[in-house]
Amino acid sequence: MSRKNHFEISKHKDYLFVIKENISLVNNVYTNDPLNIYLLLGTDTALLLDTGCGLFPIRPIVNELIDKRDLLVLNSHFHWDHPLGNVEFEKVYIHENEIDVISKPYDVSYFKDSPNEIVKKYAEQNFLIPPAKEVVPLKDGDVFDLGEIIAEVIHCPGHSPGSICLLTSTGELFTGDVAYYGDQFLPKREEFPIVLSSLIKLIDICKKNKKVELYPSHRNYPCDISLLTDLYEGIQNIENLWDTKESFDFFQAWQIDDPSGKFRYYISRN
Repeated sequence: MSRKNHFEISKHKDYLFVIKENISLVNNVYTNDPLNIYLLLGTDTALLLDTGCGLFPIRPIVNELIDKRDLLVLNSHFHWDHPLGNVEFEKVYIHENEIDVISKPYDVSYFKDSPNEIVKKYAEQNFLIPPAKEVVPLKDGDVFDLGEIIAEVIHCPGHSPGSICLLTSTGELFTGDVAYYGDQFLPKREEFPIVLSSLIKLIDICKKNKKVELYPSHRNYPCDISLLTDLYEGIQNIENLWDTKESFDFFQAWQIDDPSGKFRYYISRN
């Protein structure tokens, strides 16, 4: 496989491209294909949200699409499928809660036993993926002016301590892994209120901005507010499903299937 056919590139709007990558190629336990990497084009500056799995160079694709614009690179959070292309870029932004993880080589040795051939690309680097040259902290409320598009950072902890979403002046809400249909990776049960609080924050934004479209980092897009309300109600209902849980050792988690079929939950045991 080459870079050319590893990524699928879609022009969703005049100013919005989606670069898709299938994470199941690394290990079949991941079923949330595709990973959606978003590229916003302002008149002056482009913004790339996430850099993917680091299997093939993404920078040449980005360079072709942004023309002569400056480029900002943000990570929605630190989980492996979102920052491993950071090494291709001089500077990457991530929430201040996760800056330490992204500032040093990323250990993906948990893929050593994957039967998938493509994992050899990680093995060639001793399963340690280098970071970007410079990592800059983000915080809630930070604003980026791209030229005719404003993007605001919304801190939404729960899925991870530094998960962020982006709200644009053009009506897009990029939800990262905070909300999408599919396998949900959740913290331990006592931390569910943090997740639910973040979802309420996003639901309130959607109620105030009726035309907002949601762009998750996995699977289908765009979505509407029902993604957030479905997930909120589903997580609230996990307590009623707790006796159905099964152990899933690869994720060190409890697995629970949502009766709606919209979600499957992996709840951390740590």
